[in-house]
Amino acid sequence: MKMRLDTLKPSAGAKSSRKRVGRGKGSGLGKTCGKGHKGQKARNTVPAGFEGGQMPLHRRVPKFGFTSWKLNVTSELRLSTLDQMSIDVIDMAALRENKIISKKIKFVKIIATGELTKAITVKGIKATKGAKAAIEKVGGKVEE
Repeated sequence: MKMRLDTLKPSAGAKSSRKRVGRGKGSGLGKTCGKGHKGQKARNTVPAGFEGGQMPLHRRVPKFGFTSWKLNVTSELRLSTLDQMSIDVIDMAALRENKIISKKIKFVKIIATGELTKAITVKGIKATKGAKAAIEKVGGKVEE
């Protein structure tokens, strides 16, 4: 049997008829229409989270900042680590080949921690002022 658009209908119990209120005592929802007697909730709607004028929970609880997505893809590199490497030209590809940074790392910055004893060339990697000075002091250069 083929399915046709004119034969489609919702499954049993999926759709229910709307509640008809205020149609006499016999309906079970006459007079106050299921809202009880008087009061704010009988007269109009109350916004979500409203606590009768008391400071609502979502405003009482302290707020705190956010975590930057860059935190997961950024790495710091020490001068002492660069000194242990056996290559002269250091870039992102060289760092990945020597397993100093993982594949997911996109940003690297060299920080001035440790000693550097040999001249190296840094390409496409940022460095702090102190690290840049330390690299240039031993005869190396930084090309950002």
